[in-house]
Amino acid sequence: QVHVVESGGGLVQAGESLRLSCAASGRTLSDYDVGWFRLAPGKEREFVAGISTAGTLSNHAESVKGRFTISRDNAANTVYLQMNSLKPEDTAVYYCNVGTLWALRTPGRYWGQGTQVTVSS
Repeated sequence: QVHVVESGGGLVQAGESLRLSCAASGRTLSDYDVGWFRLAPGKEREFVAGISTAGTLSNHAESVKGRFTISRDNAANTVYLQMNSLKPEDTAVYYCNVGTLWALRTPGRYWGQGTQVTVSS
């Protein structure tokens, strides 16, 4: 069993930045590919980004490419999502997913509770 916890969400203005963190307990996060997904009101869940176990390969949704960057620090057992140039349409609950099939943009088994990101215009 993997317990996943996200942090770093908040309320920002358009153009500002946030960094989300995903930590896990119960298993070593470096054993898994990890992804970020988001869910906005009235919309379907959307893949945001995914990263391989070693952090050498990643995939980002077109809607965030060039603005968001997924990375990981396996020594710290943490995965990050750096979000720059935030837009109001990025407003959503962001979820960390452990075991993501990032090349297929498909979620794996373990989810965190989510962290709210709100971008005001």
